[in-house]
Amino acid sequence: MTKYGLRARVYILTILPTLLIGGLLASYFSFNRNQQLEQFAIQQGIDVIEPLAIASEFGLSRHSRERVKQVISISHRKQSPQIHSIAVFDDTNQLFVTSNYHSNLRLLQVPQGRPLPTITEIIEHPDYIIVRAPIWADGEDSFSSYTNARPELLGYIALRLDKERALLLQFRDTTIAVFIVIFGLFLSVLFSYQLVRNVTRPIGNMVRVVDRIRQGRLDARVDNSEYPGELEMLKRGINAMAKSLAEYHEEMHQSIDQATSDLRETLEQIEIQNIDLDIAKKEAQQAARVKSEFLANMSHELRTPLNGVLGFARQLQKTPLNREQRDFLQTIENSATNLLSIINDILDFSKLEAGQLSLERIAFHLFDTTTEVVTLLAHTAHDKHLELVLDIDPSLPSGIYGDPLRYQQVLTNLIGNALKFTTKGSVEVHLSAHPDSQDRQLILQISIKDTGIGIPKDQQKILFQAFRQADTSISRQYGGTGLGLVITRRLIQQMGGDITLESEPGQGSVFSFTITCEIADLTLGDPLPLDAIAHQTLYLFEPMEKTRQSLENIFRRWPLQLVSFDSFQALKTTLQQQNNPHSISVLLGATFQQSQEELQQQVQEVAPLTHNLLIAVLSHDPQFVTALLQSGATHCLVKPIQYRKLAEQLSNQTQQAEPELSERARPDCHQLNVLAVDDNPANLKLITTMLYDLVTGVDGCMSGTEALEKIAQHHYDLIFMDIQMPGMDGISTSAAIKQSYPDFKAPIVAVTAHASPGDKERLLKEGLDDYMSKPIDETELVKVIERCCPDAIKISSKNRPKLSPEAIKLAEKVFTSSPVYNWNLALERSGKRQALAEEMLKMLKDSLPGTRQKIEQALAGKLPADDLEKVIHKFHGGCAYTGAKQLQTVAKQIETALRQGQNCTDVEPELLELLDEMHQLEMFDSTPPWKQFPI
Repeated sequence: MTKYGLRARVYILTILPTLLIGGLLASYFSFNRNQQLEQFAIQQGIDVIEPLAIASEFGLSRHSRERVKQVISISHRKQSPQIHSIAVFDDTNQLFVTSNYHSNLRLLQVPQGRPLPTITEIIEHPDYIIVRAPIWADGEDSFSSYTNARPELLGYIALRLDKERALLLQFRDTTIAVFIVIFGLFLSVLFSYQLVRNVTRPIGNMVRVVDRIRQGRLDARVDNSEYPGELEMLKRGINAMAKSLAEYHEEMHQSIDQATSDLRETLEQIEIQNIDLDIAKKEAQQAARVKSEFLANMSHELRTPLNGVLGFARQLQKTPLNREQRDFLQTIENSATNLLSIINDILDFSKLEAGQLSLERIAFHLFDTTTEVVTLLAHTAHDKHLELVLDIDPSLPSGIYGDPLRYQQVLTNLIGNALKFTTKGSVEVHLSAHPDSQDRQLILQISIKDTGIGIPKDQQKILFQAFRQADTSISRQYGGTGLGLVITRRLIQQMGGDITLESEPGQGSVFSFTITCEIADLTLGDPLPLDAIAHQTLYLFEPMEKTRQSLENIFRRWPLQLVSFDSFQALKTTLQQQNNPHSISVLLGATFQQSQEELQQQVQEVAPLTHNLLIAVLSHDPQFVTALLQSGATHCLVKPIQYRKLAEQLSNQTQQAEPELSERARPDCHQLNVLAVDDNPANLKLITTMLYDLVTGVDGCMSGTEALEKIAQHHYDLIFMDIQMPGMDGISTSAAIKQSYPDFKAPIVAVTAHASPGDKERLLKEGLDDYMSKPIDETELVKVIERCCPDAIKISSKNRPKLSPEAIKLAEKVFTSSPVYNWNLALERSGKRQALAEEMLKMLKDSLPGTRQKIEQALAGKLPADDLEKVIHKFHGGCAYTGAKQLQTVAKQIETALRQGQNCTDVEPELLELLDEMHQLEMFDSTPPWKQFPI
């Protein structure tokens, strides 16, 4: 009984039927009684009026009012309680005589226009009854005549009966009926109460006993009172259950005591074993620490001479050598590069084992980052005559948050493996995604499909185990440590995803992995020149089917008209039939089966028929490219084609008509005096150079004290303040400026190379007006200036230094990218200024000896972690404005670890890696490409 209790149900089931039956019976008898009284009153009126009608015939026929009045008056007096009035009307419906005065005799009179009654009629009203009876002249002594054998109608008599007596009787009977119902209801309640009392009281006692039993009081029993019927059986059952529970409880306590005694003895034995295990655990941890230190030391000891071997091998290749010597040097470089890759895998694996490998969360361009990996691995594919295809879903967002370096490492491992174990056919890289359940979240799915040797089902299980390969013979044939896929899987798991494998021997393999990432709100990368290629017509001839499909997917997203051809002859015939062939661009793809002469012949045949002939080749040989360009090709691209270069080359003809479009668009100059404060000379040089093009006046200083002196001497509209500086840091300097110069209202922008979570909010709370992280992006710098000084007057910028077209072309070439130093990135970070990029690299290389000395002091235990953190922070800031991306990444990892409280010993492997990267930069030929390869 979840909704109503037993008491309520008993009351309802006993009282409600009584109430319903009594009410129905009372209503029925009251209604019948009312009908009877009303019929009795009507019958009484009929019994009175009909004799009066006969008695009044004599007087009415003789027009004797006294006689008729005497008759009706006597009847009225005898029936006075019921009769209100009696009236006699003649045959003209006029009053003849009445028994008493009545103010409203119209109630008794037949309404005008209606015939006189010929039979007795009854008219009922709520408070009274009108009875009318005709008076016929049919007596023996009547003087009236007959008409149509019927007596003459002399008139009629009307009688009014009051219902007051009937209503009183009705009220009396109804009251009696209601009283009987109430009395019956009272008796029903009384009986119900007695029934509930006899039932609920025993049940309540049983419930209380059961509750005490539930609380553990197993000695509780229901009292020995005699209960009626089934309640007595329930009482005995509860008492029996309580007795059984008490017996079971006693037995259980005895069992628990025995088990406790046994457990105590077992715990003593376990405690002894735990002591042994603790000793073994400490020994294992010590062994693991020794292993990690050994791996780190060995990695450093191996990488240092290997970097020397690689550096000097590359330098030696620039000297005059014969073919055999150059072949030997190329073999040395390849072997050293492979060995360095193995050492890097071992170092990454040791970091993963120790849990010290952390991922960054920065915004990066997904398409460009993926294209970089595929472009770097294109050499391997070309050397093995493999078709390398990159297919990106057009619905993918271009910008995401994540760790681009580790993302590229995963792609490099998987694509490199696919290329390693594939001897013919193709390697396809597909990128797609589907939204996550959370807002702004994305599940990125990447698959790498190859046509290689494949992996048997029974050997796929051990593929992701450390130092294991699917077949021991594979390690002898293809090389490798077996760590690449282990590192790849753990990196993917740290990114919130997983990796799967589908493979059949002899049919290739498909590695698919997913990572969870967040869509970036920032606009990353330079926009494509789609407006310049709008409404163009492009003829595509690509013999490789998968590459052609990938290119068609790209072109379908661009505003141009695409026509694909299956054969070169069809392309040539169509071009010859065009009325204006010079309005059409042609993209001609090469195959591995084609010789240089065949491809040159195709170029010579098509070049006169188009204004823009693009060639997609499978070689990086500069002589081969030069021969094609001399044969008539407009541009030469390397497969897999980079979509940005393809768009730029397609829009090249339009840009030639307007040379200004090929140069960097520069914003208008703001009429502002700006002060830049930074203790790093390279950083200060870069930011002042960038500000030189954006504002009318720029000053720079290298300390907070010098900044205070300059503010005292000059007026500044905006200040860019480095946060970490020796002596007075950026926060202290900003506070001193506001304290020393209360009227100083210029905004102060915090500039820091270490953008950890919460830094922006913390710096804004310290009183700074805005925030900007290093490396400084010129677009972001313009936004900060406009945000802090919205009322600054803009002046049109003219006659500024511009990047030469030769530098633009060379910066786009593949050979400007190097694992050690990326000239493309250096030009981008220096605002496309060649001289500044060279100067920034020189300043960075000049700072290497001093930084190396500090690091060696820290490794020897002579430099505290706090001082080392300042040194690394300054060095990190210097790297942020150059093309030394790997050097910057390692420096940032060390700085982050030191900020989190780790000591110099904890970051020793990273410090050794940083020394190796510094050594590689020292060995790097810092001559920029625009000087190495003049055009």
